[in-house]
Amino acid sequence: MDQAKRANVVAARVPPHFFFFISAIFHYLGPAFAVLLFSNVSVLGVAWFRIASAAFVFAIWRRPWRMFVQMSWTQRRILIALGSVLALMNVCFYVAISRVPLSTVGAIEFLGPIVLAALGARTPRNITALVLAASGGWLLTDVRFSGEPLGFLFAFANCALFMLYVVLGHRIAQDGGSAGIDRLGMAMLIALVVVTPIGITGALPAMTQLPLLLAGIGVGICSSVIPYVCDQLAMARLPRATFALLLALLPASATIIGILVLHQLPTLVESLGILLVAGGIALHRESAA
Repeated sequence: MDQAKRANVVAARVPPHFFFFISAIFHYLGPAFAVLLFSNVSVLGVAWFRIASAAFVFAIWRRPWRMFVQMSWTQRRILIALGSVLALMNVCFYVAISRVPLSTVGAIEFLGPIVLAALGARTPRNITALVLAASGGWLLTDVRFSGEPLGFLFAFANCALFMLYVVLGHRIAQDGGSAGIDRLGMAMLIALVVVTPIGITGALPAMTQLPLLLAGIGVGICSSVIPYVCDQLAMARLPRATFALLLALLPASATIIGILVLHQLPTLVESLGILLVAGGIALHRESAA
């Protein structure tokens, strides 16, 4: 049994929800590195660092171009679309949070998974689960409609692109295992090509400063490599609607990390939000394959 098959066997033994849990944790560790960069690097420069460092890791780890040259043009178009979505999604996210409160951007981004989950919620039980999770996520994001109009434009663009990421991510994860990760790696290289004309200039000030350079690498690994790989492993075994509903855990995981790491105790409203999300996830039942 070769290395790829052994890796697939090991991954198949791990519950897919575990991979999503890991993704949710690192989804919020990445911004901790970005804090150091924001005071010295432009918003677009941070977006470039996130994608460039992730692309570099995938290039060394997976060498995805070997798979790309063997694909059909239809398969290549999916990867080109996903790479473009990854690039623009990250740009829109960072521009949005530079102009609008993060909680508001998170709430708007959460609308995308709600739509996808609604499209797959075809039983009264799952519709109820969706309503519970959506309500909990809304409470946890502590929505405040303040900020610049341009920020809202980028926030809604990020929401639409996030929906496309989930849809296209499931397309490349259909046969599971290492093949999906290879395709993800190639999509990240394509994303680097797309984002470089936009963000490379803003990243230049950090190129000669080792702490900033390491922070940029940390952003890419924590925000793009680990979460996106875990997403692929989860998407390969979860229906798209189920994965979209699980995204309701993201604001809940942020609150839990705040308790454990920052000793920030949740308010009564935040506690209620966690309970609603947990109730929605517990109530949801996956459709038969």
